[in-house]
Parts: sequence; C-alpha cells; structure tokens
Amino acid sequence: MILRIRLPRGRPIERRDGKNRHVALALGALLTPLALMAYVLGLWRLASDMGFAGEFGITGLFSHWQIWMIVGVALQLGGSFLNRYGHGDEFHVPRVLAFRPRAQKEPPPRRKVISR
Repeated sequence: MILRIRLPRGRPIERRDGKNRHVALALGALLTPLALMAYVLGLWRLASDMGFAGEFGITGLFSHWQIWMIVGVALQLGGSFLNRYGHGDEFHVPRVLAFRPRAQKEPPPRRKVISR
C-alpha cells in the first residue's frame, strides 16, 4: 500500500536584494530606545562618580560609564544602519572614517651590475 501525503506548496524562494527590509526596520526601531537606555545608565554612573546621584547598582565590567557610552554609540550606529537598509538607502561612510589601504610603492627596478 502506498500512502501519499499532499502538502500545499509554499511561496517560492525569492532571490532578490532587500527581502528582509521589514525585519531591519523593526530591529532598527528597537535599537534606538536601547541606545537611549545605555546613555542614561552611562550618565547615571558618571553622576554617581561625581557625587550628584545615588549609588550605581551594577558592578563588574558594566560599572564603568565609558562602557555604557560605547554601548550606546554602537547601538545607535547599528540602529542607523538597519533603518537605512530598511528604507532602501545605502549607508555612506565619510572619507575620514573609511578604511583605505595604503598604496604600496613598487620597489625601484634593480640595475644589473656588469662586472668586467
């Protein structure tokens, strides 16, 4: 006896650029508030160090305000990249920040020494 199970066909696989732009927009929208929270924690730790705020409750590596500011900048840049990708734009990096490998100079041609 042969039993055949018929499954409905799904959508065909799409091979095009930007098929996950809606996911990028959603993640980009979530990263902006996370960056703000990291900035707030960094400012709280800095104010705590200066004596303007109460004690900072986090210990260990994340007890430094510099770490929270770096995390905030990274989250904000990530959100910016994702939002630009989601809207179909490309992210253009300023020339100052772009990595450009140095052009290697070719060594001067060697001169043949003729001995007599």
